[in-house]
Amino acid sequence: MLHYAPRITVLSRPAFSEPAHLPVAWNGPASDGERLAEFAGRLCYMSQRNPANRTTPEYLLNILKQGHGSVLEHANYSLLLEGVSRSLTHELVRHRAGFAYSQLSQRYVDESEAAFVVPPAIIGDDALEATWRSQIESAQRAYIALVDELMARYAWVEDKVHRRKMAREAARGVLPNSTETKIVVTANARAWRTMLELRAGEGAELEIRRLAVAVIRVLQAEAPGFFGDLEIYEAEDRREAGRIGYHKV
Repeated sequence: MLHYAPRITVLSRPAFSEPAHLPVAWNGPASDGERLAEFAGRLCYMSQRNPANRTTPEYLLNILKQGHGSVLEHANYSLLLEGVSRSLTHELVRHRAGFAYSQLSQRYVDESEAAFVVPPAIIGDDALEATWRSQIESAQRAYIALVDELMARYAWVEDKVHRRKMAREAARGVLPNSTETKIVVTANARAWRTMLELRAGEGAELEIRRLAVAVIRVLQAEAPGFFGDLEIYEAEDRREAGRIGYHKV
């Protein structure tokens, strides 16, 4: 199976419970994550009465303009990313502050029927894709053969589960970076903004840039007050890219 685009599923979002003794004079609708950030910001100055009568989006826009991004750290969003390559996740996990990751293990999971992610740079070129496909199919055949041979080599290991792990962890060395993986990523809104600023830009590697653009769309639907200043546009290379309105919040 081949993947030509990532699949993103929202697993969790903030749930805000307003304390009865510190009510905020809310103005207009907002998501729980956005209200959590507004409540945290207003607590700093005990401005729950909302003297300026701002809506939550207006309040958060003012926060973004002033660069007071710490209140965004209270709101966490968890995404399941599928149809992404191990090459991509090697880059993604370099984002540490504010992030948590749980990724499919090649030591335990059988990759004999693994899917692969077509690199964006070769999509649409039949010759390039044929060359790439030949290589990944060869690598997968080598993986299957190695697992079988290593299971026989380690026949003396009585625990069959441990024996399979020993075989798969050795055989995975022949699998390419294009092997598809699945990863759960949790980050606060401030950390997501930093990652998206860096990875959606025109200088980012194409696959992670494609993912970042897709994440922008997902998170803008979840919390426009946090991510509404991010703009998706068509870059000079005729691919989508993203840029941020308020840098280093």
